Amino acid sequence: MPEGHSVHRITRQFARNFVGKQVAVSSPQGRFAAGAAQLDGHVMTDAKSVGKQMFLEFDNHLWLRVHLGMYGAWDFAGDILMDATIASANGRMGQTNQRGTTLDEASLDTPIFDAAGENSMHSIGAPRRTRLRMAEQEKEIDQLDTFPPQPVGQVRLRLLTDAVSADLRGPTACEVLDPAQVDAVIAKLGPDPILDQSPEAEDRFTTTVLKKPTPVGLLLMDQGVVAGIGNVYRAELLFRSRINPHSPGKSLAEDSVRHLWKDWGHLLKIGVATGQMMTMDDLDDDAYKLAMANRADRHWVYKREGLPCRVCGTHIALEEMGARKLYWCPFCQK
Repeated sequence: MPEGHSVHRITRQFARNFVGKQVAVSSPQGRFAAGAAQLDGHVMTDAKSVGKQMFLEFDNHLWLRVHLGMYGAWDFAGDILMDATIASANGRMGQTNQRGTTLDEASLDTPIFDAAGENSMHSIGAPRRTRLRMAEQEKEIDQLDTFPPQPVGQVRLRLLTDAVSADLRGPTACEVLDPAQVDAVIAKLGPDPILDQSPEAEDRFTTTVLKKPTPVGLLLMDQGVVAGIGNVYRAELLFRSRINPHSPGKSLAEDSVRHLWKDWGHLLKIGVATGQMMTMDDLDDDAYKLAMANRADRHWVYKREGLPCRVCGTHIALEEMGARKLYWCPFCQK
């Protein structure tokens, strides 16, 4: 499932390529024909996201809400303008980690390709006539010969300007809402540190966790507690804080909960900037390049079941929590 960083990146592409433009809206698959008709021909006026939910506003004061869920993805095609605030797979914005270092200038010009396809974008700024998939992983599909391309597969929704198209497949939610309904959806979500890094947001998260008897491993996946965290970030955040995922929220020290909030904001910024869920810190340039190119080298515990912990050597455990796979170190996270 796409986590918060992916949804923020997708939203920024809509802001760059669609906001301010008249949009032809259709449902090639037919399942969203009525909703598409409400938006067709209107100008997109805003694009925003909170956690895993994205909202696109049109000039008739209606909003499109999209939740990609487990299988959803957007395919952009055409003369795509990459948002200048996010980095490419080359690492052109450098690595931001806890010691505040960045890659040297020479290394920024060397492409870093991810074999898994995550963040395969490798240019920023200039438009490129291409197809680009944006979901949990980002992958440049191919160059375009004609525009707009024919819909491929079960396209629930197509948004089309004179230069760029965006095709939506497999979302959990795709609906048209009025402003009051959008406010109601957002009101149910926990704080998102990309949108709000205020002390009040930190206090809201901390207070909620500390009053709950629920295991913290479930609380971090509860979008009403904190917005945007999914399975990868859950495992990595808890390991980085050395917290047992089974510990009830109310049993944790307040400082530990506040550290979780700050660390989530830290990792989320890196994810938005690079397109990759980089959770390893203090890597030298060579190790950073390896990690950007290979998911197995960029996480502490995620998908490392049975392998020795990078810190203590204990075998990483795998179990199910909240209907999702949980990875953790039984020694470091006692």
